[in-house]
Formats: sequence, structure tokens, C-alpha cells
Amino acid sequence: MANLDNIQRGIVIPVSNTVLLPGVVTMIHLAAPDDLQMRYLESGNTANIALPLKQNFGQQGLTEEDFFKIGVSFLVSGVEKTDKGVHLTIKITDRVEIRELRIESSAVHAEYTLLPDAVDLDEKSREEMLGYLKKIVRDISGKFQGGEQYSKIVDEFKDVNTLITYLSQFMPLSNEEKYEFLKMDSLKERSLRFMDCLLKQKESIELNMQISEKFSEKANKFYREQMLREQLRVIQEELNEGKREGAKKDRDYLTKIEEAQMPEDIKNAALEELDKLEAQGPGGSEQNVIRNYLDLLVQLPWKKAEARPVDLDAARRILNAQHYGLEKVKERIIQHLAVMQLKNDKKGSILLLVGPPGTGKTSLGKSIAEALDRKYIRLSLGGIRDEAEIRGHRRTYVGAMPGRILQSIKKAGTTNPVMVLDEVDKLMTGGYSGDPASALLEVLDPEQNNSFTDHYLDLPYDLSDVFFIATANSVETIPGPLLDRMEVIQISSYTTDEKFHIGKTHLIPSVLQEHGLTAEQLIIEDDVLRKIIGDYTLEAGVRGLKKQLATLARVTSEKIVSNKTVLPYTVKIDELEELLGRQVSRHDKAQQDNPPGVVTGLAWTPVGGEILFIEATDMPGSGEVTLTGKLGDVMKESARISLSLLKSRLPLNTVNFKERDLHIHVPSGAVSKDGPSAGIALFTALASLVTGIKVNPQIAMTGEITLRGAVLPIGGLKEKLLGAQRAGITRVLIPKDNVTDLKDVPLEVKNQLTVTPVETVEDVLRETLGISLPRIEHVFLQKGVGERVLES
Repeated sequence: MANLDNIQRGIVIPVSNTVLLPGVVTMIHLAAPDDLQMRYLESGNTANIALPLKQNFGQQGLTEEDFFKIGVSFLVSGVEKTDKGVHLTIKITDRVEIRELRIESSAVHAEYTLLPDAVDLDEKSREEMLGYLKKIVRDISGKFQGGEQYSKIVDEFKDVNTLITYLSQFMPLSNEEKYEFLKMDSLKERSLRFMDCLLKQKESIELNMQISEKFSEKANKFYREQMLREQLRVIQEELNEGKREGAKKDRDYLTKIEEAQMPEDIKNAALEELDKLEAQGPGGSEQNVIRNYLDLLVQLPWKKAEARPVDLDAARRILNAQHYGLEKVKERIIQHLAVMQLKNDKKGSILLLVGPPGTGKTSLGKSIAEALDRKYIRLSLGGIRDEAEIRGHRRTYVGAMPGRILQSIKKAGTTNPVMVLDEVDKLMTGGYSGDPASALLEVLDPEQNNSFTDHYLDLPYDLSDVFFIATANSVETIPGPLLDRMEVIQISSYTTDEKFHIGKTHLIPSVLQEHGLTAEQLIIEDDVLRKIIGDYTLEAGVRGLKKQLATLARVTSEKIVSNKTVLPYTVKIDELEELLGRQVSRHDKAQQDNPPGVVTGLAWTPVGGEILFIEATDMPGSGEVTLTGKLGDVMKESARISLSLLKSRLPLNTVNFKERDLHIHVPSGAVSKDGPSAGIALFTALASLVTGIKVNPQIAMTGEITLRGAVLPIGGLKEKLLGAQRAGITRVLIPKDNVTDLKDVPLEVKNQLTVTPVETVEDVLRETLGISLPRIEHVFLQKGVGERVLES
């Protein structure tokens, strides 16, 4: 803390944009000093303080906050009055620290204490420091014509502070940076800091000179070419060959090529095409072809888009706001974005979203684009049967054009859009026009797409920055090599509860906005929404639900316009049949009682899970087996395997199958059914028929069966359990190997079902009929089933 006895008083002269240091003789300028200020300065009785301003203010309206706290004291050695003010020649004596400022209308007064400089450089060190600074100045001056005069001036300086004060006026330093030199009380630290600034200035000058030299060389080449082309144009006009339409446009192509920032090899190819265009005579046959090609070249984005950091929190917020549920899918997408951020490498950014229609695959791609702050483009591949749609046509064909990939890139105007390849499973493979799926192999291969070659462009184009997202309803029709290049993310069907939340949170507000309605005009209550989901839609997604809600919105709009209702209009459950028609979805329900030979199975469909009934009966005959219900080959094989397995496990001479015909039927005969997962249901139906034991109608089952009696895992477990829960089933048998898949099943479904894993057919019989194969003979003898059912 300063000693109050050392506090002195003086008048303050505001200065800005200058470096003032002790021991320096320099000049300061006062724009319009009043008479009182001049008397203070000329009297010599009052200490004079030069105090830097934080910004380049005028001297009117200053406040204490406008000044820095450290300044210098000085003596006036000369006063020169001019038309523009007063020039003061001063000698700076000491650095001072301001304790208090008092601003009056005519002058600024200050109380201050002295801040002496630390003596940390001896005489030899000062001379070495001064010599090194002068050497840097000579190096800089040598690069400019006439710079020798500045070197001579600097060579005359004998003091480091004086040199810093002089040179700082030629350097791009801010007020704060200049003030830093004044704040330092160490001459050594001040000299080193200034040396650092001087070296940076030297490097900046050298870099600018190199850039200017290269630009000048390039500009000279460009101007030379322009001059020669102008001379060629004049010669052609003299020969009456330059007055064709489009000559000006041809000259514009050169400017566009220079501005397109193409790679060197692409630019050379473009200039060659331009030479061909200019060599065409009047009415040249290839003029339009070459112009169309040059238009594509100059409109394609060639400059690499600047990589932006990925904000994972923002991406998660966007995905959650625009999509309900799909937690695993969204988490997988977030993980993928995190890997992109860590690697800072776009290779491998090719995702395949697979799921039923209406589950939000395409809109997920749009959300990813928004999360990455990139352009979004969508390319529909459904029904494409021509390879040229992907790769383009060669320019030798009439009406040739680039493929859809490059057209989309041109439309996006950037090298790193998010491109959604919609319905990739619906490409028409084979045919006379090539295979479009095979053409996609190069597009979706991270190791190859950095040099993708379109037939029309016939030059390599880098697609490695594009974030490809493909969508499909099934991977079954996607060729293996193409599927191998993408990372599959499965999107399963929505549960009824998920559909309810999606409808309430997203679909109803969207439908109201699309139809010009508000939430105060149309009210759809929760029970009505659930009724619509259950009885008026049959789908895995929510597209049909949105259509039904749109129907309600149209009805309401008509009522409002015709003044047929009082607002708000609330939809009632008993009005749905009138508004939407009869219910369209009729799901099978668990029966009250199943006779022997009837078992409830589980099936997967593209729109969710369903229960199906396996019915078996027998009649006198010759051992023939009849299968009906539009069964596929695999399901027919499962029926034969079940019958063979049952025959092999029954005791000898228990049942004579040679004199009985068996008929196995699966209802809904108009619907195709196939797959191995009905194996244990078929086996249980035959065992129930043979033993005469009924199977509990509340039990459903799914699982593949083998001849050795093992139960193998199946697919679509989540959808099947959803269907079972909706149908009123309370207990389900599943393969033991599918237990790990239960983690994908919603908790609300698992709480309403008892899931029993089975490993062999013995487990199945024990859980369904309450018996085991070794005890079947005992059952026959006890109940006389063999004589009653299949008596020989």
C-alpha cells in the first residue's frame, strides 16, 4: 500500500494510441487546449501527467472510467502552436500510478504516486538487447524499397525505451497492447515482450509478401490468357466468326472455372472443354453438349465444406423432440455422431435404418441433418431399374445427363450434405439396363467413394464427406454386397402406448396446423385416440393413424365453415363409426375354450404381431396328410417334421396312422403364411389331437422344431408378444435362446404376460398338456385315447 506522504498532485493530459516510457523525449498533440490548460503547462509549477485513454475518445465528456490507471509524468521543453492545435515537446521523467482523478470543466486533476522502473539489465545487456532489436528492424526494412532511411534513424537510438516508443507507432498494436508496455516495471520483460511483437510483425510481413508474390504470378498468367483470348476474339470478329450468339457466355466460363475452386486435374479438364467450345465454328454441332457439361462442372460444389463440431446434447434434444420412443435407435445415432466427432473422419458414415412403414425412418434422417447443421437431401430409389439413374449416361448419348447422386449434390450446393437414400430395398435388380444396386456399391463404400466416377461427368468426384442414410422395410431384398457396406439399425413396430403418445404429442398438433385448426376448435380426447389406434388402424407405424386424424380434422373444418357446430368440437367415441366408417382392424382374440387339436400360435407380420390358430383333426382314411391355409414350403415342412417327431416318440402299436387321414389347417386362408416358428405349435396341436387333452386357450407359443426334438430360436419376438398381449393371451412359450431378446420388449407387455422358455419338445408337452413323451403310453392305457381317437 502506498505511503500517503508520497502522494503528489498534477494536471492530466489525455493521450491515446501511443507508447510513453521514462527517459524518452517525444512530441504529443493537443487538439484544442483552453487557456487554463496552457497556463498549467507553461508555468512549470504544476506536475504534468500524460494518462492513456482506453479508447480513442475526444477530450470532451470524459469520465474516470475512460482512463487507464498508470501514466507518466513529463516536463515541457517546447510549445508550437498551429492551426490544428498545439504540439508539445516533452521529456518523460517517471511512470506514475493514479490514486484519484477529479474532472473539472477546464482540466483534469490527479493524485498520484511514482512507480520507478526496476533495474534488471546492466549496461552490457542493454546494448545487446538494443543491437538485437535494431537487427530485426534492418531485416524488415530490407524487404521494402526505401526502407534504408528507417534503418538509419533506428541506428541513432541509444536507449531501448526510445526505440520502443518510436517503433510502436508503425506497428498494428491496440491501445491495450501499448498500455501493457507502460504497465511493466521491468525493462527486461518490456524489451522481451516488444521483441516478440517485432518478430511476429516480421513473420507476418514475410508471409504476406510470399502470398502476394504467388498471387501476382497467378494474376499475370490469368491476365495474359485474358489478353490472348481478347485478341483471338478480335481476330474472329474480323473474320466474321466471332459474332455468334453465346460468345460472351463462353468468355464467362473462364471466370466461373477460376472461381469454382476445382482440383487441378478437374480444372485442366474444364479448360480443355472450354478450348473445344471456343474452337467450334458458327453453328457447331457440339456447342450445346459442351455447354451443358461446363454448366455441371461450374455448378458442382468442389471446395470442401468446413467441418463443424457435433453438439451431442443439441442432437439428443432434437431427436427427442421430433421422435417419441425409439430409445435404442436414438442412442445408436448419438453414438455414431460421437465417433464422427472423435475421429474427425467421415468415412463409414453410412447407416441403414430398417423397419416397417410409418415408423419414422425418413424423418430420422431429416433430424440427423438438423442435428449436424447440414443440408438435407432425399433421394427415392423405389422402382429404379436403370443403372444410369445412379451413374448417369455417357455424353455420347442424346439427352445425356448426370446420375441422381451428382444431381442431388449440385442441388445441395455443398460437399457434405446428409443424403437419405429412401426405399433402398425396392431397387429393381437385373434387367437389360444394368443393376442399380451394383452401381450403389461404389457410392456406399467408404474406401471407394472418394473418387466416385459418374458416366456423364467422367471425372472423379469425392463423396467421402456425404453422410449417407439408407432406409428399407426389409433387408431380405437388399443384395449381400450392398448390405455389407452399411451399418444396420433396426426400428421395430410401435407399441399401442407409443402410438398413443406419438399421436397426442406430434400427430394431433401437426394435423391441426395442416388443416388450419387450433386446439381450442377440435378436441380429441385420450379414449377416442386409443379407440382409433385399436380399431381403425392396422399398422406397425403411425401413418394410418395420421390419416384417420386428418379425416376428423376435415370433418371439423366442414362443420366450422358451415356453422354446424358449437366450438370447441369434441369427438365422442360413439361418433367414430359415423365419422370414420366401420372399424378396419379386426384382431383375433384368445378363445374361451380350445378343443383337442387346436393350439394358439404366434405370427410376425409387417404391421405387427398376431395370434393364429393351428387346427388339426383326423378321419378314417389311408394315412394321407392334408395341409391347408395357404401355407408356404417352410411351414409345410414344419408340419411334416412335427408329425414325424410325434410318430417317432410314441410307444409301439399305440396309434395306427395308416388307416387315418390327418388334416392340418391354419385359418385366414387368403393370407399367405410361412416360416419355421410355428413348429412347436404344430407339434402341440398333433399331440393334443392324439392324446385328447385340451390346451389352455390362454397359452400361445412360438419356436422352430427339429427332428431330434430341440426348440430353436425365432425372430420378431417383440412383435409377437405385443400381438399376444393385445389378443388377451396370458402365458407364452418361447425358445430358451430367445430369452435375451426379452430386453427389447416393453415393460408394460412383460408385466401382463407370463413368459416360459422351453428347450425341447418334452418341455413343451409338460407346459401345455401336462405330460411327457415317456408317459404318453400311460395316458393312452388310462383314458383309452388310442381306441377312441385313432383306433386301428
